[in-house]
Amino acid sequence: MSQKREILFNAFDMNCVVHQSPGLWRHPEDKASTYNTIGYWTHLAKVLEKGKFDGLFIADVLGTYDVFNGTNESPLRSGAQAPVNDPMMLVSAMAAVTENLGFGVTAGTAYEHPYAFARRLATLDHLTNGRVGWNVVTGYLPSAARNMGQEDQMEHDERYNHADEYLEVIYKLLEGSWEDDAVQADKETGIYTDPAKVHNIEHEGKYFKVPGIAITEPSTQRTPVIYQAGASSRGIKFASENAEAVFVTSPTREILKATVTKIRDAAEAAGRDRYDVKIFAMQTIITDETSEKAQAKYEDYKSYADIEGAQVLISGWMGVDLSELDPDEPLGSNVKSNAIQSSVETFQKASGDDGKPWTIRQLAEWVGVGGFGPITVGSGAEVAEKLIDWVDYTDVDGFNLAYAITPGTFEDVVEYVVPELQARGAYKTEYAEGSLRNKLFNAGDRVKDTHRAAKYKIANRVAAQG
Repeated sequence: MSQKREILFNAFDMNCVVHQSPGLWRHPEDKASTYNTIGYWTHLAKVLEKGKFDGLFIADVLGTYDVFNGTNESPLRSGAQAPVNDPMMLVSAMAAVTENLGFGVTAGTAYEHPYAFARRLATLDHLTNGRVGWNVVTGYLPSAARNMGQEDQMEHDERYNHADEYLEVIYKLLEGSWEDDAVQADKETGIYTDPAKVHNIEHEGKYFKVPGIAITEPSTQRTPVIYQAGASSRGIKFASENAEAVFVTSPTREILKATVTKIRDAAEAAGRDRYDVKIFAMQTIITDETSEKAQAKYEDYKSYADIEGAQVLISGWMGVDLSELDPDEPLGSNVKSNAIQSSVETFQKASGDDGKPWTIRQLAEWVGVGGFGPITVGSGAEVAEKLIDWVDYTDVDGFNLAYAITPGTFEDVVEYVVPELQARGAYKTEYAEGSLRNKLFNAGDRVKDTHRAAKYKIANRVAAQG
């Protein structure tokens, strides 16, 4: 059998009860309500490492989805990403019970100063021996902006301009402050760090002024792997310069193929290789030992879906109050968003089997199980064949797997789908060595020379200074 392209898997979760499947927390086999225990996360991490998942991608928001009806009532009643806890505090516990699993942690650029955040990133990279990635988000919920002392979030494209400078500060601190051999730890001389090898970054920009040094020594990766999830025009430009992994949400193969091509073209235009960016497409897999059992499982899950909770999530993603629109009308092309623009564009392109645009009600029913990504239902063999087909057709690198129930959906993928992919030569049988970056790209622990962060590397800076 010929060797196929190896498919990458991330598990998609969030430190809350309802991430992408509102209502499913009521299912008797779902454990999402134990999200606030260490045991939930350590068990999940061990399941994913058993299945050779590349990483666990942990989403996050800093506000409530109060766009729907303009209140917190619906998100609180449905549990739609509220309550939600901090994702970064989960990583150390999961790293302690695994050796290879990566962790993509979501954190926004809007409300925390980059100087303090750079230390948190470096700390996690040290503690995990280089298995951390940072999913860079600019924020999209007005409630977060209000509670952080602002009247509203910045305009969509300006949020990315702000994020560009935020990352510049992060790169300068993590790549350009400490030389690799700055730490001497010399017991004879009594010198722990050579001051001559630690440099001020002297950053002064439109949004931030950071004159001094990083207060962490270099970690395995220095800069953690950069993840990004925006697929708007401005988001793709941001990704082309910064992202090493991009998450996209496309309901059809055709839309996904076009999006993947745009991202790869943009990376190439930015002076990088087309495949310097790993692209993960959102997908929900419902599987069992037979197609019939998988279908029955899916029908069971659908009976628990919470349509109001789905509308809460969609309203937040789009920045549009769906309660004010007719649920039986298609989402109009005139809807404008200051939230996730790519979500609006994707929703507007979506259509049912009859080729007609989906109504708001149909969209909510779709989101009810697994969120707004394709749902694949079938035996392990059927699912494996479909995933391989999607990769071949779209040029995507892998899948960001949402769940219907947790950890059951992930346990099913590990039991039924992973062995079928491995049998077809389309999935790893062992992890690669080293850091998360090396596992993904097989090119070392540090950012590639074509990445934006590379121009801030201390070696380049010292050489430029003579």
